[in-house]
Amino acid sequence: MRETTDRVLEYIDGAVLMSPSPSTQHQRISGRLHVQLFHFLEGKPCEVFHAPFDIELKNERIEGKKIVVPDLTVICDRSGLTDTKFVGVPTLIMEILIPSNQAYDLVFKLNLYMQYGVYEYWIVNPMHRVVQIYSLNDNGQYEQAGVWKETGMACSRVLDGFFVDVEQLFRP
Repeated sequence: MRETTDRVLEYIDGAVLMSPSPSTQHQRISGRLHVQLFHFLEGKPCEVFHAPFDIELKNERIEGKKIVVPDLTVICDRSGLTDTKFVGVPTLIMEILIPSNQAYDLVFKLNLYMQYGVYEYWIVNPMHRVVQIYSLNDNGQYEQAGVWKETGMACSRVLDGFFVDVEQLFRP
């Protein structure tokens, strides 16, 4: 299917899901986050990738094939990188909500990423100008690490020293 379309496709246990095209605001936010992460990670062992880039979630506890295309992905264990995708569990994933996929990112992907052990999951909501961060606790469950609405510094727990000025993130 990928050879016949430019659309972003995800594959979850036999079902193909098509993502809608991103808005201008979505692209601005994605670009700002990518630039910040890129500069922050220079000289460090981690690397940031932006959509479209396939992530084949894989760990020893879960069966079934799941390929997702997050807006931004930070990978610190590069052993899973291939020429076309990453196979394994990313360190951090960021999703930028769009009206038609909110439930998918807020519920389904949150649970999926938690099950696979993604250490940190950022949900960026341009409609409400909110950044939510979830981090894995010692029991492998997500706990909310913070919520920032319109202002403040959203801080990563897994990337020590990385923060985002929420007001600047949502500027037009």
